[in-house]
Amino acid sequence: MTRVWKWNRPVTVREVLEDLQRERSIAYTTVMTVLDNLHHKGWVRREAEGRAYRYEAVSTRAAYAAALMNDAWSQSDNAAAALVAFFGMMSDEQRQALRDAVRIVEGTTGGLTEDAAGGTGGGTGATAPGGTPEEKTEVTGEVPDTAGADTADSAAAADTAETRDENPGSARGGRGR
Repeated sequence: MTRVWKWNRPVTVREVLEDLQRERSIAYTTVMTVLDNLHHKGWVRREAEGRAYRYEAVSTRAAYAAALMNDAWSQSDNAAAALVAFFGMMSDEQRQALRDAVRIVEGTTGGLTEDAAGGTGGGTGATAPGGTPEEKTEVTGEVPDTAGADTADSAAAADTAETRDENPGSARGGRGR
């Protein structure tokens, strides 16, 4: 999928093969089988072109990543604790990208870089109007700055606050699952 997303257009087995062979030796039939499997799983669509097929991603890489995150989050029995733990793992740049994404979803994109407001880049360097990367902005749903915080302590605090469970090692959380 990485190669199909990278090309961002319908590709043939031969094109993917030649791209992969720059890095390692791989057989045509291997690439063909993987693309066929991706087609049967619904990840790519294909159109016949002569005796070959052109394969195209059904979804963007960003949409796929979002679906993975949503699936992982929905598996948690305590969404707040899972989010706090996840935010604690993020770099400063990732937390800034998350703040930018919240602003976009809430419709408060003023002052964000083009990348953050829907361009093709990462959008991690955007700031609020008139702000600097170090300044926090007043945005509903802003991600708490957990830099330097112990992830397990933060997750346990969220677990306790969310469930009113005073025992962070209980069955509802705090075990580092």
